[in-house]
Amino acid sequence: MRAVVQRVSRASISVGGGRIAEIGGGLAVLVGFTRGDGLKDMDYIAKKIINLRIFEDDGGKMNLSLVDRAGELLLVPQFTLYGDVRKGRRPSYSSAMVPEEASEMFDRFTALCAERLPAVKTGVFGADMRFELVNEGPVTVLLDSSGLF
Repeated sequence: MRAVVQRVSRASISVGGGRIAEIGGGLAVLVGFTRGDGLKDMDYIAKKIINLRIFEDDGGKMNLSLVDRAGELLLVPQFTLYGDVRKGRRPSYSSAMVPEEASEMFDRFTALCAERLPAVKTGVFGADMRFELVNEGPVTVLLDSSGLF
């Protein structure tokens, strides 16, 4: 499982010209799944996202988590995180989880995050989305559970 975590001052998702999700300060996270991902992967990534100390404290040091800041979380399904461009110029998505399974995993992952944090919003799996954000810092962190379990 992969996640691209971005610290944001605001972020939103639009589908079909209408805004469906929006957050203020917090984290916007692109989420992708590969074959073989399971509950351990999701639990690991959820804990990391929610407890990453990437928000500044009063001293200006990145020492606070999303929980410490009571920030919001926007999860965006993103199969292209498993695009492989080592050969040729067109990405291969053969290692991405098949859509039916990935959709179910995204729902389960969202529920896992919502158990730990009250302010969780999402994009729509499989939809043509417009994702806007203002990255604060900028701070961007890549999380990957590959090979951990």
